[in-house]
Amino acid sequence: MRIHTGEKPYTCPQCGKSFTGAASLRYHLHTHSGEKPFSCDQCGTEVKEEIEDMSDPEPSRIKHDTEEQTVKQKHKVNKVEAKRKIKRLRKAKQLETCLQCGKSFAGASNLRKHLRIHSGEKQFSCDQCDKKFMYLSQLKAHLTIHLDEKPYVCSYCGKSFSWLASYKQHQKTHNEVKDHVCCECGKSFTTADRLKRHERIHTGEKPYKCSYCDRRFTQSGSLKIHERLHTGEKPYQCTQCGKGFRNASNLNYHVSVHSGEKTFNCDQCGKKFISSSVVKQHLKVHSDEKPHLCSLCGKSFSTLFCYKKHQKTHNDVKDHMCLECGKGFTKADCLKRHLRIHTGEKPYKCSYCDKSFIESGKLKVHERVHTGEKPYTCTQCGKSFIDASRFKYHLLVHSGEKPFSCDQCGKKFLSSSTLNRHQTVHSDKKPYVCSYCGKTFSRLTNCKQHQKTHNEVKDHVCCECGKSFTKAVYLKKHQRIHTGEKPYKCS
Repeated sequence: MRIHTGEKPYTCPQCGKSFTGAASLRYHLHTHSGEKPFSCDQCGTEVKEEIEDMSDPEPSRIKHDTEEQTVKQKHKVNKVEAKRKIKRLRKAKQLETCLQCGKSFAGASNLRKHLRIHSGEKQFSCDQCDKKFMYLSQLKAHLTIHLDEKPYVCSYCGKSFSWLASYKQHQKTHNEVKDHVCCECGKSFTTADRLKRHERIHTGEKPYKCSYCDRRFTQSGSLKIHERLHTGEKPYQCTQCGKGFRNASNLNYHVSVHSGEKTFNCDQCGKKFISSSVVKQHLKVHSDEKPHLCSLCGKSFSTLFCYKKHQKTHNDVKDHMCLECGKGFTKADCLKRHLRIHTGEKPYKCSYCDKSFIESGKLKVHERVHTGEKPYTCTQCGKSFIDASRFKYHLLVHSGEKPFSCDQCGKKFLSSSTLNRHQTVHSDKKPYVCSYCGKTFSRLTNCKQHQKTHNEVKDHVCCECGKSFTKAVYLKKHQRIHTGEKPYKCS
């Protein structure tokens, strides 16, 4: 068991070396004293450990060899000594250092092999499928795929493998053996490769660089998927709607959206999910564990992915670019939602009316108009709201606080969105043009609102008297007639 745990309780008092067993320590102590307490009763040869029966001619005992055997034995010793000498010389050699990542290697050949990771060079190609590999060993391992021979069969699930290493690795998944442990955080893995990839989180090493931009990655697979953003390649196609995806996992997730099947359950709250990865992500909500702390604002996150996304907001990194208008976003999801403005796609349809929405969150809020649900209630005045943003905005009305100020004119605002709208006043840009009268607007919402006056669209209806309005603000003002609310008091 100590081989697996790494425990070595027996320590040498002279040199500090540790051992798993007491016998190994006793044997080691003789190297310091030079003592050889046990001698052969036939030839007088002294040895460090006791041998039960010196006359027993087993291979493990001392043998009195013939002259020919002695010569052979000497030759064997010389070969071992030569190997040890070469090893010592290699250690004594100056290490070769990679100029790109600073990693050191014993010998130029090892450095040359390593440099292929940075260059992406793959000089070994398969003559059957043209797939390329960095190392000859990888090519040899790959060639077994083309053979129909799979002699190694798993006794648990019947899966067969072409080579022993893959078979042994697979069996660990059944036995839950994770014998590759991270020294930094204690997390364990079934393979050395997975541990190596994980350790890059702690070291910050990102050896794979994008050939189109300056982004770097910890895994070659992540780099490959990222580069498809630049090339526009989407090799994974949905057979139902023809939509293309950059990686297989996104396609699998998308296919489950068509089926509507949610096979993965949370064992704590019963909520259902499309994939196991989303369940794992959700379970962190129940644990309250948020180990990833932002050093800039102190906000903590349950996942590294969310933490990294958050840090982009501080660094103003907007690496997800819209090809239509050039606008940048911190997240791929935000870009995806934005693209629907250009395409006109509104995939989320209201189950009560014909209205459709770009985002699922907006649909959820809209449906509360039909159901009358107002889950956010003000503790000061008892007023309720259908969404959190309106509730937060309302609380600032009570406090009188206006935390967002314009850096050009000093005017203060209750919310960042109001400030952003105001800042367009200082800009001469008015990219949104009314197709009916040619009037220009700095914001899309104002343009859409204006176009309703031409179309006579009055989609904001009063539940009390049925009167309709073009804007929600007009409806809100009107509703005060029914409620008798008079929020503005003379000072």
